[in-house]
Amino acid sequence: MINRELIHPKSIVVVGGSNKTSKPGGNCVRNLINGAFQGDLYVVNARETEVQGLKSYPHVSDIPPVEMAIISIPAASCLEAVTILAQEKRVKAFIMYTAGFGEETETGGMLEKQIAEVITNAGASLIGPNCIGLLNRYHHSLFTLPIPEMDPFGVDMISSSGGTALFIMESSIRMGLRFNSVWSVGNSAQISVEDVLEYMDEHFNFETDSKIKLLYIESIKKPDKLSEHTASLIRKGCRIAAIKSGTSESGRRAASSHTGAMANPDLAVEALFRKAGIVRCFSREELATVGAVFTLQALKGKNLAIVTHAGGPAVMLTDALSKGGMEIPGLQGMPEADELKKELLPGSSVNNPIDILGTGRPEHLAAAIDFCERNDGFDGIAVIFGSPGLTRVYEAYEILDQKMRTCMKPIFPVLPSVSTAWDETDFFVKKGHVNFSDEVGLAEALTKILKTPHPLANNLELKGVDIPLIRRIIDRIPESGYIPPKSVQELFKATGISMVEELVSDEWANICRFADKVHYPVVAKVSGPVHKSDVGGVVLNIRSEKHLKIEFERLMNLPEAKAVMIQPMLKGMELFAGAKYEERFGHIVLCGLGGIFVEIFGDVASGLAPLAKEEALSMIRSLRGYKVFKGARGQKGIDEYAFAKIIVQLSALLRFATEIKELDINPLLATENGIVAVDARIRIEK
Repeated sequence: MINRELIHPKSIVVVGGSNKTSKPGGNCVRNLINGAFQGDLYVVNARETEVQGLKSYPHVSDIPPVEMAIISIPAASCLEAVTILAQEKRVKAFIMYTAGFGEETETGGMLEKQIAEVITNAGASLIGPNCIGLLNRYHHSLFTLPIPEMDPFGVDMISSSGGTALFIMESSIRMGLRFNSVWSVGNSAQISVEDVLEYMDEHFNFETDSKIKLLYIESIKKPDKLSEHTASLIRKGCRIAAIKSGTSESGRRAASSHTGAMANPDLAVEALFRKAGIVRCFSREELATVGAVFTLQALKGKNLAIVTHAGGPAVMLTDALSKGGMEIPGLQGMPEADELKKELLPGSSVNNPIDILGTGRPEHLAAAIDFCERNDGFDGIAVIFGSPGLTRVYEAYEILDQKMRTCMKPIFPVLPSVSTAWDETDFFVKKGHVNFSDEVGLAEALTKILKTPHPLANNLELKGVDIPLIRRIIDRIPESGYIPPKSVQELFKATGISMVEELVSDEWANICRFADKVHYPVVAKVSGPVHKSDVGGVVLNIRSEKHLKIEFERLMNLPEAKAVMIQPMLKGMELFAGAKYEERFGHIVLCGLGGIFVEIFGDVASGLAPLAKEEALSMIRSLRGYKVFKGARGQKGIDEYAFAKIIVQLSALLRFATEIKELDINPLLATENGIVAVDARIRIEK
């Protein structure tokens, strides 16, 4: 629970406050004093009578009534102190710096739980333990430095890790980011990242609150809560970016299907962030850069103008933007461009990038920016302007400041001379601006923001889905494990997913009759082994009864063989769709190119069920191989809307057959007559 006493306390006691600012309790007291905390401030320190000019009390039982307590004493002493403060002194908010709890030992975890219960039972809030504190415009209750510049419209940062929060602030301050609040939740004994987002969502005021949230998350304990409140905040006008750590390859669990092997926790996070509209970052610098972009006007399209006085950085920016899917429209043959060239120095280029040369003056910079603002072909302007070390650039940065305040398009300033022109850059940033000293980092942030979809709807589309039939089929399957091919076909039919006609039998006569019915060529597959291709259990393009007889007998003699499946041989583009149940997240739905390519390239997109068609299309279009779907090198493309429909139907099946833990359709075949499932496996847990 988050209350007023935690956000805006009228009085604070620092238990373990010290005259030594090299200690957390001492530095916290200094930060509170330097931050001009407006309420009453007390200290508890048994060895001092005065701490940094404040009266020091020997024990927590000696202090006057107080609203918030900051705890910076050894772990073994915390339970007693917290109990007195919560039960006798009626303290309603706690921040615990102390470490040595659940992050270290099982015993520490039990002690942490006891402390949290005491605080919660008293109706009080708890941040921590094992955190660096809480910083906002009312109190600076961090024990670290630096303290960033505070601004009601600055960034709200919420971090699982105190050290990471500190280092993100270091990167952000250098770029010119300002902060409204910093929350370090540590072990989250009571309040987690999700809880802070819930509070910000439920108390959001568009006119007065920060609209930028940066998150560093080590553990997503409540995915639904995170998705609900981030999506809600974004719909209210906020912009959110996050790092989720701890999703490496080593975190994968063994699984028996292709989907199971690929659907790791990282894809679950990717799917969650996609659904919520969160821009996903992977480093502190990237998170800070995205946050800095968020402070500027939103880029409405993907066409960018580049104004520069140095060719190399402009080329690198152009390359990085183009790689990310943005456009740098040329200006050849435009009369307006020729007019601009007359205003610039001889030798200047006006072919976007617009190069005003290293000797270009502030008035040339102004002319180029004005030209870009007038041109309807540009959605935004990147300006690269450093110092060649010959002259000061104050006047140029004054021009840039004025243009950024008046231009109707976003301007992204790249001021790379952070050493040669440090004073001028600092002068510019102190006017309230941000600076992207690295043009490639800016390009990557812009393209990442552009590709992040708006929060997607959770609408469950049920057209053509027979829910009662799905339940009857699942309920009559007697046990856990991979379900029979016949049941797979029945489930897909009830869901509206087309499957290629097939027969599974261990009798040659049945196989022979079916082949005559569907006509040669046919495909034969062994039924039984988990990975058929690994044991030579798939035979394509069988064109005669004699060939089929030979392969039938060979397949039936393979280890674990139970029967042979036979299908007509179809031609088309191979696609892939699958699903895996991930603890806490629910079902992750995957899609991509099919056949062996899904394993070799690993080009899959993920979404969290339930999925609407809009989200399914977003998944398909995010694939690296999407151009193949559109048709490449003379090949026909596929109907991406039909593919999206299958993904949505698959999502509906998972919603009403929660027993399904792994599902693999590989391949789905996109033919001239539509998309059909050729091979599918479903594993359930009853």
